[in-house]
Amino acid sequence: MGRKLEKTHMLFQRAKAVIPYGVNSNFRYWGEKETLVVTRGEGPYIWDADGNRYIDYRLAFGPIILGHAYPSVVERVAEAIRGGTLFAWTTPLEIEVAERIARMTGVEKVRLGNTGTEVTMHALRIARAYTGREKFIKFEGQYHGMHDYVLFSTASTPLSALGSRRNPINVPTTSGIPKDIVHYVINLPFNDFERLEETVEAHWHELAAIIVEPLLGNAAGILPQPGWLEKIRELCDRYSIVLIFDEVKTGFRIANGGAQEYFGVKADLVTYAKALGNGFPIAAIGGKEEVMMTIEPGAVAHGGTYTGNVVGTAAAAATLETLESEPVIETIFQRGRRLMDGVHQILTDAGIPHSMTGLPPIFSFILGVEEEPVDFRGYCRGDDVLYDRLVMALIERGVMPDSDGREPWFLCYTHTDEVIDETLTAFEEAVKDVIRNT
Repeated sequence: MGRKLEKTHMLFQRAKAVIPYGVNSNFRYWGEKETLVVTRGEGPYIWDADGNRYIDYRLAFGPIILGHAYPSVVERVAEAIRGGTLFAWTTPLEIEVAERIARMTGVEKVRLGNTGTEVTMHALRIARAYTGREKFIKFEGQYHGMHDYVLFSTASTPLSALGSRRNPINVPTTSGIPKDIVHYVINLPFNDFERLEETVEAHWHELAAIIVEPLLGNAAGILPQPGWLEKIRELCDRYSIVLIFDEVKTGFRIANGGAQEYFGVKADLVTYAKALGNGFPIAAIGGKEEVMMTIEPGAVAHGGTYTGNVVGTAAAAATLETLESEPVIETIFQRGRRLMDGVHQILTDAGIPHSMTGLPPIFSFILGVEEEPVDFRGYCRGDDVLYDRLVMALIERGVMPDSDGREPWFLCYTHTDEVIDETLTAFEEAVKDVIRNT
């Protein structure tokens, strides 16, 4: 067994000649031999430059909710762009998308953007302008984009650097962040009720916001404990703090109304991206009218040349229409549950200790631990080396999750039952191969 990757490697060498490390996002760099060049996708599949086909469970880190090159989305975009793509005025497509987001999620006002980074950055600005405060709380292992304020104690941080649970250290994820920015962010362990309450009680007068991914989208999809999101909501109400749900990954993936609908907790501001456009670049901020109307022209800055562009809004309109008219989420849950149960059974039969995490549309498993972790610190105690070996054996068999266990498996509408069966067959073979070579 072994894939032929001659064309892929040749193209990667060309890429490295003009692009740092041959990639336009560091998350796509897997090293000299394993970084792929992909030429196309269709439904649940992608193909590399050598024609190797993979069942795709990365789905571009989550945006593909319907399937690659989904016909109704592609056709809507193609039709729309024939009339132009950017006008510096509001278009009917922007209105349609905002109306659909509001109807599906229950937010009262919507502003569009292009990326998750962009909308989380603006959400923090809105919260600061609304409250007149400057600091915010985030949670260890959560990733809210590439702007400096939130790049502390993300899922890229080693456990050894996080410090005591009682007194966590804000660990910068990258060089290049101004040193004083650390003073504006407070990192806490996810699902730690005691740390959260005592921190808010001590610092409420400085806190503009608490920003939270409702589940750990960059740490195996670890779920909130019962009452956790409700406790955050209660504290924000008590101390007039803006609650921001970062639904860049959960939005339009775990329910049509996202995590707000699934967990039954309403935020003040919500950020969306990824599944909103089924792979086209579009994002949004939604929220309560009182908070959103802080964005007053000439008073609080929000904008962008490409916000509301026709390409992204046409894709979002078609994607949301499909989500509203067809049983997309229900189908993904059903097939994702089959996949989760199958993976669990195969690992159990093989005698490999593990814990299943997340929800069927966005799940993972942590090897080497049998008790489900409740936070990023717990995730870090898993066996990442074994996970990587298992995934690389899967990729050789044409099944493509991310080799990094922090990144969950994503499912889309076109992952059929036959695709799930093929995946489980490959998974069982990969597990046997890993055991045989241990």
